[in-house]
Amino acid sequence: MQEIYRIKTQPLAQAENIVQGEKYRITMLTEGLLRLEYAEDGIFEDRATQMAFYRDFPKTNYRVIQNKDGIEIHTSRLHLIYDEKKFSSHGLSIQVKGNISIYQSIWHYGEEFCDLGGTARTLDMADGAVQLEHGLISRVGFSVLDDAKSQILLEDGWIEPRKKGIEDLYFFGYGHDYKEALDAFYYLCGKTPMLPRYALGNWWSRYYKYTEESYLKLMDEFEKRNLPFSVAVIDMDWHLVDINPKYGSGWTGYTWNKKFFPNPVRFLEKLHQKGMRVTLNVHPAEGVRGHEEMYQAIAEEMEVDYTHEDPVCCDPANPKFIEAYFKYLHHPREEEGVDFWWIDWQQGNTTKIEGLDPLWIFNHFHFLDNRRDGKRPMTFSRYAGPGSHRYPVGFSGDTVTTWESLDFQPYFTATASNIGYGWWSHDIGGHMLGYKNDEMVARWTQYGIYSPIMRLHSACSEFNGKEPWRYKQETETVMSEALRERHRMLPYLYTMNYKNYQENRPLVLPMYYEYPEEFHAYEVKNQFFFGNQMIVAPITNPRIPKLNVAKVKMWLPKGSWYDIHTGMLYDGNRMLDMYRSLDSIPVLMKAGGIIPFTDEISATEAGQNPSSLRIKVCAGADGEFELYEDDNETCDYEQGHCVITRMTYEEKKKSVFQIYPAEGEVTLIPEKRSYVVEFAGCTCDACASVEVKVAGKHVLCATSYDEKKKMAVVEIPATSIEYQIQISLITGWSEVQNDVLERCFAFLNQAEIGFLQKDQIYQVIEHEKRMPVLLSTLQTLEMDDAIRGVLQELITAK
Repeated sequence: MQEIYRIKTQPLAQAENIVQGEKYRITMLTEGLLRLEYAEDGIFEDRATQMAFYRDFPKTNYRVIQNKDGIEIHTSRLHLIYDEKKFSSHGLSIQVKGNISIYQSIWHYGEEFCDLGGTARTLDMADGAVQLEHGLISRVGFSVLDDAKSQILLEDGWIEPRKKGIEDLYFFGYGHDYKEALDAFYYLCGKTPMLPRYALGNWWSRYYKYTEESYLKLMDEFEKRNLPFSVAVIDMDWHLVDINPKYGSGWTGYTWNKKFFPNPVRFLEKLHQKGMRVTLNVHPAEGVRGHEEMYQAIAEEMEVDYTHEDPVCCDPANPKFIEAYFKYLHHPREEEGVDFWWIDWQQGNTTKIEGLDPLWIFNHFHFLDNRRDGKRPMTFSRYAGPGSHRYPVGFSGDTVTTWESLDFQPYFTATASNIGYGWWSHDIGGHMLGYKNDEMVARWTQYGIYSPIMRLHSACSEFNGKEPWRYKQETETVMSEALRERHRMLPYLYTMNYKNYQENRPLVLPMYYEYPEEFHAYEVKNQFFFGNQMIVAPITNPRIPKLNVAKVKMWLPKGSWYDIHTGMLYDGNRMLDMYRSLDSIPVLMKAGGIIPFTDEISATEAGQNPSSLRIKVCAGADGEFELYEDDNETCDYEQGHCVITRMTYEEKKKSVFQIYPAEGEVTLIPEKRSYVVEFAGCTCDACASVEVKVAGKHVLCATSYDEKKKMAVVEIPATSIEYQIQISLITGWSEVQNDVLERCFAFLNQAEIGFLQKDQIYQVIEHEKRMPVLLSTLQTLEMDDAIRGVLQELITAK
């Protein structure tokens, strides 16, 4: 195959890490990762597979003990016992060392086991939870992946099936060191590549018969309303759909519908001028039929009788078809301006090669082909098994529009990190069936901006569009602000994009990655880390009638926490119920947290490194952050071509925030930047004590104070990126408290309950200053538990 389809792998393990018998081979890839092979002919596989690319781990420390019953192998983490016969439950076992569990941290070959889950191929038609495949980690310390049926990757870029009757297992036994398990998996299978910057903005997607005119008119309306979108997803009606029945259905197609899009190049260019990138939907299953404009050319290439209009069958098991598929069907569209492809494969998992999943092979070759011109590649498709993280972005399928679907997505997304799959894209707001519920769409959009990819989507029903102005005013406001907030977060998101690649840390992670020994970390299934500076708890249920707030249970780890939307401060090391009106969900940053945002949110600005930053700093502890930037478009990041801007926050006799000179290839970012630094968790005294130095010299800067959010704001005009900036707060940066009385009044004021009850409750809160007495008094008053819950959150937060 062409050079672009050949990948570099290092599949040969070091000989020093191998213990081999006549029919078995055991490779200690690390002290927690073993490869277990068995073959009757004693011939073992050293080539790369579709899952495992790199087995060249460094030398591992282990001991082998030979005895009359077989062998035992010890590493610092594992104890293997094997009778050197065909793998069996009584002849092969591995125990994870350490006090991980009581009698459960031992695996016998063939036994089913329980791990923390991985992900699933799709959520198509799922109205709520689905069964997840295995992941890498478990509370009992181990998991197992079976690679015996995956294809072999050949040096010429093609594949061949595995021989039958063999065993090829990977045992991950890292105890509760979940991050190390992820590191080993990414080493074995390859890293997650960085996404281009535009992919982290908002995507507009809808299954709808758009025309060039109607689509561009809609994009103009988004711009007019300051609703930013960076990716235009054109569903299947871009191509001919209503075709002669003799050719079959119009579900598969590659020829523009000139009735809808009379000038595709013009259409795509106008979207590019708006700063948007474009992906087209394609269903490859039905191949190429006689009505397609490129039919004769590809038929001749594939030696199909075009004179009788015989179809060119979709045959992903044929390398000749794969190359023709790109040459005739995709490259011409890309020359017109298409940036990447949405491979909407739903037609099973069978090809002419036994065991070859067509979804996997399309994902693999689409991703490789998309990089051929030197750009950073991307594709958009469903999950096709372990190793699929190498081909972002993932399409989770046609989502049913219900609260149950929304409730499952946060857990589903976070848990996918357990198999290294960090870039899921969901149909935010729901795609099909279900029902219209404005509150649900608002909550879904709020979750969407804290999911890996923010893509609004809906079906072709005239009543199912996701334009914010189609909803009630309160929902329109929530959706619009959420879309803007997603683009404000791009500096932070892009840095986390890099950390996913460089440090093997997906953007969304379950709480137990940082707190594996905390029981509560496993109980809050819908709560997750969003990067390394935020914790998010989406609200996935309706508001409580008459109280106009919804509840979510949240676990706060030890420390102090700040809600960036409400300005509430919380003491951690506890589980608590949080209540939120429709305008926010809990998004908390820890004391010492630093989060770079920007106010440059248009689509054209979203694809560039910004000339201004809005930096959130949470007082209460020391912290640091390294802002990562590069060219946003190419693979030069793999060679380290980037810019790092370090930021630190320290609290001693005064609090000091510093922005250090940019380091690296500084020509990639603007020469000057302006900054707005927001110090959360401060009193108004902080503004009066601000001192700012730029390159060691004192400068005067505008300051202000946000009383509701307890936030001191310092504005620094455009400054050279080569200068060090230091902001000192002499006073006002500690001991800030929540405005409990004012917040309790605000809640009671909007609650649709009796006036006498409001007065009674408020008088108690206003006059009783002793918290234990206040809480016990409230307990005696007649009120709904939900009212009491809201008040307890406000009173006991800090």
